[in-house]
Amino acid sequence: MSFGQGGPGWGPGDQQTPDWAALADASAARNRRRKWLFIGGGALATAAVVAVVATVIVTAGSKDDGKSANELPSPPALPSNSAQPGPSFSHVAPPPPPNPYDFVASAKKDTAPLSADTLFPGKSLALGSGSYAKGPTDKVTECSSVTQGSLGSILNNNGCRQVIRATFTKDGVAVTVGVAVFDTDGQATKAKQQANGGIASLSGSGVNTFCRGGSVCRSTTNSYGRYAYFTIGGFANGKNVTKDDSAVFTAGNDLAKFTFDQIVARGRNQASAAAARPAG
Repeated sequence: MSFGQGGPGWGPGDQQTPDWAALADASAARNRRRKWLFIGGGALATAAVVAVVATVIVTAGSKDDGKSANELPSPPALPSNSAQPGPSFSHVAPPPPPNPYDFVASAKKDTAPLSADTLFPGKSLALGSGSYAKGPTDKVTECSSVTQGSLGSILNNNGCRQVIRATFTKDGVAVTVGVAVFDTDGQATKAKQQANGGIASLSGSGVNTFCRGGSVCRSTTNSYGRYAYFTIGGFANGKNVTKDDSAVFTAGNDLAKFTFDQIVARGRNQASAAAARPAG
């Protein structure tokens, strides 16, 4: 037997020795294929899951009610009328209140009682410069009978209906107020504008004669509505009035303003009574 090269190999039977290197390479190749198959399979599975989830989401959105946004019902409209009705207003304007002047501008409306007591109430007057005692009063329908100078004819020519007089005294000063009454304010205005002469003083009831016999006195003339009113004032002892006798001027002004206020109040009272009466 030769142990040299080229001789037949020795071993049991007829088998050859396995190629271990080749077997190892083949095993490694198989392992690599299984690894890539596993990775690839996992990726495919993941993609499949994502696709399924996306499909579910899309399906859920599309199967909400089967209608587009434009077809969705709108919110219910609010009721046009509230539970409680609002206030209602009349379309008819209320009539204007009566004008107080209208009730003293014409005898047709000026129907309230008229006398010395309604024009000059009480026994005295508390005015700006003090208290005046009321003396004699009278009322005449012959207007010229209680005037001086040409005033009488002027009153008569303008339709004077009556004259109401009252005399007041304070600290030796005496003043007579005369109110001439006409049918309209136009007649009274003309009488005032044409006035000349004056009202005659009224004495009696403890008041001596004053402003007569040529003594110098102070007089005023004015009108409001259908009333022309005059004053004549001086000293109760007959002394002549001068421009420095402020007490006489103040007394005449106080009593003229009081007379005006009484005529205005007369109009207001009648207008208020007319407004309070029911329509119709």
